[in-house]
Amino acid sequence: MMNKAKSCRWARSVLNAALVVFFYGCAASDLYAQNGPESLPQLSESEAEWVADQIFNNECARRMDCLTSWNSGEDFPSLGIGHFIWYREGQQERFVESFPQLLAYYVSRGEQLPAWLAGLPGWESPWPDRQSFLGARQDAQLTELRAFLYETRATQTAFIMQRMEASLPKLMQASDRPDAIQDLFYRIANTSSPYGMYALIDYVNFKGEGTAQSERYQGEGWGLLQVLEFMLDNPPILDDESALLEQFAAAARAVLARRIANAPAERNESRWRDGWNNRTFTYVP
Repeated sequence: MMNKAKSCRWARSVLNAALVVFFYGCAASDLYAQNGPESLPQLSESEAEWVADQIFNNECARRMDCLTSWNSGEDFPSLGIGHFIWYREGQQERFVESFPQLLAYYVSRGEQLPAWLAGLPGWESPWPDRQSFLGARQDAQLTELRAFLYETRATQTAFIMQRMEASLPKLMQASDRPDAIQDLFYRIANTSSPYGMYALIDYVNFKGEGTAQSERYQGEGWGLLQVLEFMLDNPPILDDESALLEQFAAAARAVLARRIANAPAERNESRWRDGWNNRTFTYVP
């Protein structure tokens, strides 16, 4: 019989799986939906593969060793093609954790996790600090994890795509202009396929929905909601497809610049400015 602590951790894992199935499955309609004025465009298999490759390049420059990373200045590892954040037991941070939700997504699809990973209590990161993680990079567990994450890039992409689709109700609920947010969201999604979808998918994975109150510096967020609101606050929004994506990318750079300006000085976020800006340039054909 499990003791109380193990039972609670097991329950947390089951709950994680249930929440992912609900929020990223049942709550969201099929990503590859029929076209329409208020629907997401259908992506072909080759377009979906292109989106996956773009995200992998943005996060890891397509390097397998980057699939298990712990960036300098951060207190958590970032894993997979989307650099999903993973916290250790009891850790509380400003940023939204996503790696346990990815693991739950694998389980919901019937995909087998590496045995050591599946057996972790509560699916919590086992490394207490960056030094311990870096010292274990060539150990069997992290080597196996990199191989698993590389071989399952398609599953990670599906998880990222469903997160983007599920973001719209959250954006609308958090905004005082929900109809305008919805209209702009769909306009971008249907622009210059697959670039419009890629821009939304990548930005949500990169900087989140912008609805979590914890993800704020000096009261200002930096997610997709803030980018769309910046566009609405700086009209006109152009009809030309390339110009619309240029506006989205420029709004993203403005929001990211505001984040850098508002960030605590000790984080030195200006070191990431060029890389962040270069990422937004890929949103335009």
